[in-house]
Amino acid sequence: MPGLDLKFLERPRRSFYCPLCEKPMRDPVQVSTCGHRFCDTCLQEYLSEGVFKCPEDQLPLDYAKIFPDVKLEQQILSLPIRCIHSEEGCRWTAQNKLLQAHLSVCEFNVVSCPNRCSVKLLRRDLPEHLQHDCAKRKLQCDHCGDEFTGEAYESHQSVCPEESVYCENKCGARMVRRLLAQHSVSECPKRKLPCRYCRKEFLYDTIQHHQQQCPRFPMQCPNRCGTPGITRETLMAHVKEGCSTAVVLCPFKEAGCKHRQSIITFSFMTSFCLFHSYRDGTLLWKLTDFSQRLQEANSRTSGSLELFSPAFYSHNYGYHLQVSAFPNGNGSGEGSHLSIYIRVLPGEYDGLLEWPFPYRVSFSLLDQSDPALTKPQHVTETFSPDPTWKNFQRPRPGALGSVREGCLDESMLGFGYPKFISHEEMKKRNYIRGNTIFIKASIDVVQKILNS
Repeated sequence: MPGLDLKFLERPRRSFYCPLCEKPMRDPVQVSTCGHRFCDTCLQEYLSEGVFKCPEDQLPLDYAKIFPDVKLEQQILSLPIRCIHSEEGCRWTAQNKLLQAHLSVCEFNVVSCPNRCSVKLLRRDLPEHLQHDCAKRKLQCDHCGDEFTGEAYESHQSVCPEESVYCENKCGARMVRRLLAQHSVSECPKRKLPCRYCRKEFLYDTIQHHQQQCPRFPMQCPNRCGTPGITRETLMAHVKEGCSTAVVLCPFKEAGCKHRQSIITFSFMTSFCLFHSYRDGTLLWKLTDFSQRLQEANSRTSGSLELFSPAFYSHNYGYHLQVSAFPNGNGSGEGSHLSIYIRVLPGEYDGLLEWPFPYRVSFSLLDQSDPALTKPQHVTETFSPDPTWKNFQRPRPGALGSVREGCLDESMLGFGYPKFISHEEMKKRNYIRGNTIFIKASIDVVQKILNS
């Protein structure tokens, strides 16, 4: 260890300095043969390099001629110095030999916590640390009386079972922590409970009101049909569409059907109306999933989507006809309009009929608005066939198959309206309702007879 690095009140004499480290000597030794003095550590380090000569005069040096210089050491220890912490504020001054005793009580000396918490701090800060900061200080809980180290006490404070706390649900109740769990589960008016019907969570004091309004609340059909599993949110749809005892109008009321019947007889009446409507010159065509069909037509990269109605007759033993529709338009109406056409199909009685097809044809897109609220405004277009049109000449037998296979047969070409109604106009009223449209086609057989 090299010489002393202390704050002397006065500069020591030159003879007190070690020639090797150039500091006041620590544990000075003297070479008796030449009288030179050095720090014991400095000289040992010098000789360890294998040079056995005096550092000052280079004379041969013998270990036996080196001895401690007790007198010089006493002189150096008697020199007045300041505390090594004088720059931090310590005002102590005394002889060098008293330094270690002073450091054992110096308020500015760095010491380790006696509780072995690994903290090092100034001695003057130790009392505050031991009382408030030391992780291993001993503390007693004010609520339960148990004793903890400082580190464990901080964790215990948030879980002490005897501490008085407020309910976390902010209901205003206050109790010791050990009773809080039971209160939160079974007593708190602000606790959350799942609805027994929809399983969503609600506050205890509001769940009764919710259950009375819950969309999953079980309901009884007002028609008393006995259907199980009806909920508040499905009741309206059930009454309108699923109830077997509900009374409904025939879907072909626009074609003149006046029947009112229960759902249980619906399929029979539908078949009955279909049979007669397909033979009386009137077709009522229901197109469902209209938005999906329009989207499908939009997504096509080639060709337009054409939908075909059921075939029908102008009258008993009359002309065989079919309506087709392009949801996204055809020809000049493509991309902006609904297009509607009619074509003559090969029929059973073509050999007995007058050709070309002579009757006036009407197309209607039905407004599905409630008649009790507003007068329906159907969109209707009518035309009378020109005898020169190839569209209404007698079709060849087998022509229908060739058209469906993509072959052109002029006798099977439809006639109609590429711009029957624009998509924008269809949105203005209830032409589309429940994603469904109704197209009506009428053959005016009576008018032809009157003109004959």
